[in-house]
Amino acid sequence: MDIKLDPSRDDLPLMANTSHILVKHYVLDLDVDFESQIIEGTIVLFFETGNRFKKWSSSTEVACRSESNEACRFRMPEPCQIPVTSTKTFSSKIGYDDFVICGKGGKDTSGKDGNHDNQEQASGISSSKYCCDTGNHGSEEFLLVLDCCDLSVLKVEEVDVAAVPGIEKFTRSPKLRNQIVHELAALPADRWREQFDSYARCSQAPGCGELLFDTDPWSLQIRKTGAQTAADFPHAIRIRYRTKPQGRSVTWTSDQSGRPCVYTVGSPINNRALFPCQEPPVAMSTWQATVRAAASFVVLMSGENSAKPTQLREGYSSWHYYVTMPMPASTFTIAVGSWTEMKPEICSPSDLAIERSSSPSEADFRYVGFCGHMEYPCRFQNASATAQKIIPHRVFAPVCLERACQETLLPLIPPCLSAAHSVLGTHPFSRLDILIVPANFSSLGMARPNKEKTGHVSDSGSSVIRHGLNPEKVFMQVHYLKGYFLLRFLAKRLGEDTYFSFLRKFVHSFHGQLILSQDFLQMLLENIPEEKRPELSVGNIFRDWLESSGIPQPLQRERQARAECGLAQQVSAEVAKWVRVNRRPRKRKRKDREVFEKLLPDQLVLLLEHLLEQKTVTPRTLQSLERTYHLSEQDAEVRHRWCELIVKHKYTKAYRDVERFLQEDQAMGIYLYGELMLSEDPRQQHLARRCFELSREQMDRSSAEVVAEMLF
Repeated sequence: MDIKLDPSRDDLPLMANTSHILVKHYVLDLDVDFESQIIEGTIVLFFETGNRFKKWSSSTEVACRSESNEACRFRMPEPCQIPVTSTKTFSSKIGYDDFVICGKGGKDTSGKDGNHDNQEQASGISSSKYCCDTGNHGSEEFLLVLDCCDLSVLKVEEVDVAAVPGIEKFTRSPKLRNQIVHELAALPADRWREQFDSYARCSQAPGCGELLFDTDPWSLQIRKTGAQTAADFPHAIRIRYRTKPQGRSVTWTSDQSGRPCVYTVGSPINNRALFPCQEPPVAMSTWQATVRAAASFVVLMSGENSAKPTQLREGYSSWHYYVTMPMPASTFTIAVGSWTEMKPEICSPSDLAIERSSSPSEADFRYVGFCGHMEYPCRFQNASATAQKIIPHRVFAPVCLERACQETLLPLIPPCLSAAHSVLGTHPFSRLDILIVPANFSSLGMARPNKEKTGHVSDSGSSVIRHGLNPEKVFMQVHYLKGYFLLRFLAKRLGEDTYFSFLRKFVHSFHGQLILSQDFLQMLLENIPEEKRPELSVGNIFRDWLESSGIPQPLQRERQARAECGLAQQVSAEVAKWVRVNRRPRKRKRKDREVFEKLLPDQLVLLLEHLLEQKTVTPRTLQSLERTYHLSEQDAEVRHRWCELIVKHKYTKAYRDVERFLQEDQAMGIYLYGELMLSEDPRQQHLARRCFELSREQMDRSSAEVVAEMLF
């Protein structure tokens, strides 16, 4: 792929001013509407500031041209520039009732997609909104900047937390709203239930004044008249908003049974098109969310509790999830669909015991020992949690995959959880939900920094992820692959006992914290015997594995050694048989027929890779290959290599397998599209275009963009 990098188009801005103010907790209250493909509701953000948060005007300057209507902007350190608007241009009298909210019964007059324009109607700003009146503000006001994209923001207001009954117990000055929020956020971890209940009640408190706001393509900017510092700015605000059907943080699609569903996308822009937030990982926060949908749907989220539906009005249900461990906003996930919960056919007494232990009380958390993270109800300090090998888990899937899940997936989960516990120690979360996602799930992770620096970080905390928006970078995951093989190399060099012992110690030391590769490697080298680390240093590892192109020398040596192992030698023997079969004439005696060994899936991948190196493989050989190993029924890795063979040798009888792969394994199928087009075979190119037309509306956006460039 020819990657043409354009910073103005490809760099992903992180606009939130996290150096001045941080979100401590989110409370979301949302409705999911499949008919309009919109998620609508409110989010309440609770903030905290500290001594390091300085006055906004000290790190910025204003350049105004009052004689013209040209935009007045805060001049931020490159690359981020954030527009600023005079307080005179905001309408503080515009309320929620002033907007035409389309949807349930209302007539939409706001545009084709049912959304107000972000910069004009949604914020109630006139066409001269960027004209600065320097005489109107003698000193600059603090500007809260949140990461936001593809959202219609309808209203922003301060929340009167002082109006909540009983809230006065959190502060000696009940009229000081910011002090209430500060004391609420500072509650010890063993009072988290009380804290979350208070957050929920505060989120329902009345508003006490609308705030001035504006949006641009990548951010939501909010100010309060007279609030000159982050400490003066309201520490609890409510934002009423709704998503857009084309928003890049959620995908509205169908599951494998053809039923509608929606899920969050691990896309370059993470969750900023789902809710206004602070995207930089340093902004660690907790959250709780109430989501309503039609009763026929199941709502799953990355919460710590096993939520059950609560019946509302006829035909609707409500689901509530929460997280007590502070984490980046990008870890918030949601999936809504007609999923079926898969349960073991026989529920053993041990399963019941596990389920009963899934919700420990505050008394279970006795803080003995030390953790390096900020305070939260940590399972590493809970004796019963540290001994729990298999945590409670649920499995959800489309109804058409119920049998496959029952037979294959469910039996695998307990031994996998037990193995993870034996290697890494305490499970960081008390439960697990597993969802079989739709075929168009891209599965390639969240916003991805590569080995290059992510860009200059301004005094406010804003920065960029270099090339984060380039759709082709998603499929150039060489650094991930090299990282995987680096870990394999270290395990082999040190020995599994030493390596796994270190992993367990590392997880225990750094759980609940943000870490860098340097942290991992430095601790590893400090915890292994001197005789096991010749030529190993953080600098050497970065140079050989992360900063250099191509296959590292240690990996090349490992590949050679692996070729001599028993399983690889068995594959080599089978390859030789297939080469002989391919060279023989069509008619042969029965006694000359080869007898093929049964191979493991990884061996099949290696076998097919070797056969891909053959210049010619006859249709007869390909047909025999498929029959011998039932290749069309194997896992995606095997079927991908099989499809490559089909395309390379124009085996038309198996084109149906290529079509199926492109439909059912869309993320992996990107490479096949390229091979179909490079073949310059009209039939193969027609196959590629037909499959793309059938699936492009359901495809992950980055995948669709890359494939479209290949085909047209």
